[in-house]
Amino acid sequence: MTGMTSTTRPPLNRRLAEFGTTIFAEMSALALRTGAINLGQGFPDTDGPEEIREAAVRALRDGRGNQYPPGPGVPELRAAVAAHQQRRYGLAYDPDTEVLVTAGATEAIAASLLALLEPGDEVIALEPYYDSYAACIAMAGGTRVPVTLHPHEGSFRLDLDELRAAVTGRTRLLLINTPHNPTGTVLTREELAAIAELAVERDLLVVTDEVYEHLVFDDAEHLPLAGFPGMRERTVTIGSAGKTFSFTGWKVGWVTAAPGLVAAVRSAKQFLTYVASGPFQYAVAEALALPDAYFAAFRADLLAKRDLLAAGLTKAGFQVFRPAGTYFITTDIRPLGEKDGFAFCRALPERAGVVAIPNAVFYDHREAGAPFVRFAFCKRTEVLEEAVERLMGLGG
Repeated sequence: MTGMTSTTRPPLNRRLAEFGTTIFAEMSALALRTGAINLGQGFPDTDGPEEIREAAVRALRDGRGNQYPPGPGVPELRAAVAAHQQRRYGLAYDPDTEVLVTAGATEAIAASLLALLEPGDEVIALEPYYDSYAACIAMAGGTRVPVTLHPHEGSFRLDLDELRAAVTGRTRLLLINTPHNPTGTVLTREELAAIAELAVERDLLVVTDEVYEHLVFDDAEHLPLAGFPGMRERTVTIGSAGKTFSFTGWKVGWVTAAPGLVAAVRSAKQFLTYVASGPFQYAVAEALALPDAYFAAFRADLLAKRDLLAAGLTKAGFQVFRPAGTYFITTDIRPLGEKDGFAFCRALPERAGVVAIPNAVFYDHREAGAPFVRFAFCKRTEVLEEAVERLMGLGG
């Protein structure tokens, strides 16, 4: 009887049954097995600034954060987050009551949705969406209502009429992501203003995932939704150190919001990880105070890598949607004579020695995402060059 359950009911609860193993785990395992270049999962292949890594070592040696840090996060990091929001965006937050440190942005999303939703509440999310959104909405007992970003003139755009039409009497919350993963779309001032007007008009809460805030290119600009009229009191803004400082394994994220919203999110968060990443919190506090030159150089480096990979993918025969933000490029595989992103990505390591992610995993409307495939460009230049070289054979 070893390994048997005592009932015929499946071990995994029904809210999570649809999710299974994440596509990232599957594709990363495929990369290892085949020796392919992994442009699937979005993690850098080099560490961030040496002085920030040393700050973590210093904190460890000095005994700062080796025991449980305070529940809301160490005071130094909360002050640094508040200072960052003020300096960058002119948004004033009280470090003591309006900032909460989390185990990465993923926990921030989970804690926010678990705290703010009742079973049956509807959550509107921009589709395609980061896969943890769907799982967290399900764990909270909410109902997800996807509003699809559509390809239009080389990018993916939000249809504001579609968004407005999706709101019902059961809608509790808008889950917004800008810069947007996986499409690379950065919502414009006009789009954000319309979202803000809708939220105020219908009295909706908004959770906004802004982890790629420092990765915007060309003429795009990142504008926090909390800065729009009527949004300061109804918006939970999520940030993360992993994406900006290339230390994804440290798992340091944060929430900024009005005191009542932060208190609610903290109530859920304390029963998830309680606290996390003690010494790293001190290091991230120093990272957020880095001079503007760091952020400019970081953006310039990723911009050059975006252009390198975009040019290579175009030459290899993909239709490329050049991202205005993030470190991902979405492509259309139909010019290559393909139409099934899952089959294409599962075969690509053997065909070309490269791993990518099928965008369909980020859709409820799987058919809408079927021909789209995402590549990450947060890798060393020589790795991207080798990946481009390998992909050149696809067109033939």
